[in-house]
Amino acid sequence: MIKVVLADDQSIVTEGIKKILEQDKEIKVVGCAKNGKEALKLCEQFRPDVVLMDMEMPICDGIEGTRLIKTKFNNTKVVILTVFNDEDRIKSVLNYGADGYMLKDIDQEKLILTVKGIAAGLNILHNDTYKNVVNNVVSHKKISIFGNKNLNIDLTDRELSIIKLIVDGKSNYEIARTIHLAEGSVRNVISGMLKKFNLKDRTQLAILAVKNNII
Repeated sequence: MIKVVLADDQSIVTEGIKKILEQDKEIKVVGCAKNGKEALKLCEQFRPDVVLMDMEMPICDGIEGTRLIKTKFNNTKVVILTVFNDEDRIKSVLNYGADGYMLKDIDQEKLILTVKGIAAGLNILHNDTYKNVVNNVVSHKKISIFGNKNLNIDLTDRELSIIKLIVDGKSNYEIARTIHLAEGSVRNVISGMLKKFNLKDRTQLAILAVKNNII
């Protein structure tokens, strides 16, 4: 189970995100905070895997909240979820150890994939954020961007069909029925793609597809 803390000063936002994330049985929102200091207290209480943090909040904003949490709980993943996409803010949170930076225009499916990918150890930036700052970020930590513009993605029509269905959350059985293929063959194709891109599981494969705009 992936434990998540939400930090946003607007209750309607945290309630909406909570409903979205908990559509996935592997994700549980354990607490909601209205600023970075409250998020830190929830981290002390629940030891979450992931904190989704807004940037603009009273008393303690997302930048300071990230610094506080990553200083005390380095293994807790912090993802900024905001409307702001300016370079200075992005540099600040990345330098304080943020594991991801996403904009609030993200759709529900991609938000769930982002949380699962971050929990699995990936560092993820929104595509627009990547384009704006990836060549200029100054950071003391190594930043791994899963959306890699230099990645050579060569998929057959069958592989492309299967990866689209994986992103849709379909099981191997459902994929097999949809594309009229034996379930064992589906497993083999997925295993082949994991080896091709040196990935661990279906979640990473789905994120690869999303971050490289191949779906």
